[in-house]
Amino acid sequence: MIDAIPGRRSIRRFAQKAVPDELVDRILDAGRWAPSGLNNQPWRFAVIRDKAVKEKLASLTRYGSIIRSADVILAVFLDQDAGYDRTKDLQAIGACIQNMLLAIHDSGLGGVWLGEILKNGREVGSLLKAPASCEFMAAIALGYPQGKAPESPGRKSIVELVFSRI
Repeated sequence: MIDAIPGRRSIRRFAQKAVPDELVDRILDAGRWAPSGLNNQPWRFAVIRDKAVKEKLASLTRYGSIIRSADVILAVFLDQDAGYDRTKDLQAIGACIQNMLLAIHDSGLGGVWLGEILKNGREVGSLLKAPASCEFMAAIALGYPQGKAPESPGRKSIVELVFSRI
């Protein structure tokens, strides 16, 4: 796992090859094992493969070409009825998404976390017929990578990030 974390990349170009349902379920399973406050598991998902639905999603973001080319889009929602503390629930959703991105990487797939589409979150929820209690949090585009993964963008050093060691 320690090697997988820095090895994961955001993949934005996908080969036209179907991702088996078993792999999609494995990715969702990784997400559901994320930590959450009081084990409330506030995440809910929509799995999108339908080309017409993906086209409508694509029209809701300037990154529509990524959505169109991905075999699968995972829409991640926060179920407010399951929540108890918004900050903790949002942190749990982030952990869920990270787990899924690592599972995508581990499965030999590529994926990217799309956030710009959040500006049209209500439209996404309506399109996907999400329950009223569910707030759209992210879209994850995934599929088999096309071409080589990008180089690491690098990270700040630990010295730059730790402001205190008391």
